[in-house]
Amino acid sequence: MEIVPYGGWNRCLRLTDGRIEIIATLEVGPRVIRFGFVNGKNEFAEFSHQMGKVGGSEYRSYGGHRLWIAPEIPGKTDLPDNESVTLTQEGDCAILTASLQEQTGFQRELRIALKNKKVYVEHRIVQRMNYRDEVAPWALSVMAPGGVGFFPQEPYQSHQERLLPVRPLVLWGYTDMSDSRWRWGRKLVRLKQAPIEAPQKVGALVTAGWGGYVNENVLFLKRFPYIPNARYPDFGCNFETFTRHDMLELESLGPLSVIERDSYVSHEEVWGLWENFSLPEDDDEAVAALQKPLRELFS
Repeated sequence: MEIVPYGGWNRCLRLTDGRIEIIATLEVGPRVIRFGFVNGKNEFAEFSHQMGKVGGSEYRSYGGHRLWIAPEIPGKTDLPDNESVTLTQEGDCAILTASLQEQTGFQRELRIALKNKKVYVEHRIVQRMNYRDEVAPWALSVMAPGGVGFFPQEPYQSHQERLLPVRPLVLWGYTDMSDSRWRWGRKLVRLKQAPIEAPQKVGALVTAGWGGYVNENVLFLKRFPYIPNARYPDFGCNFETFTRHDMLELESLGPLSVIERDSYVSHEEVWGLWENFSLPEDDDEAVAALQKPLRELFS
């Protein structure tokens, strides 16, 4: 664990095991602004016009990975996080705590540990004031442009085997299912990032608990919980993916929970990276190629 300059900021946390590294900003955020192989490219997007900036009332995404709050309510859940964060440590876990948002009483926290070639990120939303809210933690990884995102379809079952539906697939007002960036496969749903202005987004209940992104032969996978019978935001989504001209997001969500003063909700993701990976066009071949990385991610 060390403090380094990065991207125009003077103080950032760096964690590495010699193979992969993560860098999180300490002057704004919390943001994990970089995740990649040591001496390799950043798998997360960086928005150059926002890098290194601090303070101000304008919301900035910066890129990287962030913690948001669902359901999305403009003026409440998208408040700027342009102030410094507090860094503490518990064992091998680095804890990044944001400033208190007095308008809502929320305080966001990322707890990050790097072990066994994987990154463990716990997302906490703490209520510090006398407010009572029903919220869900929302973990957004903003991926660098040029790749393909994907998430699994539910296992196939015949009409005779299963009469009831297996999950929701949620659309936004701007979702165009005929857009060429989508590929609605039998085993995978794929969304290609491309320099096209029009955004695209879908949400789903992903009971398998994983999604991924392949960019320049590097595979990024994240795993996240699926809790049966939990009430998830956005008509029942624990996973969403969004793209526009300069990035693609892989987003996981926790269940909706009521939090009151000095209580919190928590949501964990686990990340992994694999080199020299190519995602086959054929769905069966693609799922076969993903089996070894998925076993390692869930081990």
